[in-house]
Amino acid sequence: MGHSFGTVDFLMKSRLRDAARGRPEAFYELGVAFAAGADGVDVDLIEAHKWFNLAAVHGSLRAQQSRAEIAEDMTAREIMEAQRQARAWIAAGERRVA
Repeated sequence: MGHSFGTVDFLMKSRLRDAARGRPEAFYELGVAFAAGADGVDVDLIEAHKWFNLAAVHGSLRAQQSRAEIAEDMTAREIMEAQRQARAWIAAGERRVA
């Protein structure tokens, strides 16, 4: 889309940094990037589900809808892995804050 990799890389790093600070909008944007294969990342439905799940936990209705849509294209095992990764992210965040 005309982005240089440096710009794309910055966008993802910025979102990941915001996500580490607990910003729900960053969770949603990461989910969109991984669901669409945008901003320099490949399509990864497990990663997308994880980020939509984290945004949904923080009350994002858009994320709940997006998570349900991509879950239709995932196996039960993939969904379980995405949920495990989301729980691990939350646990790591609690350790970061402690």
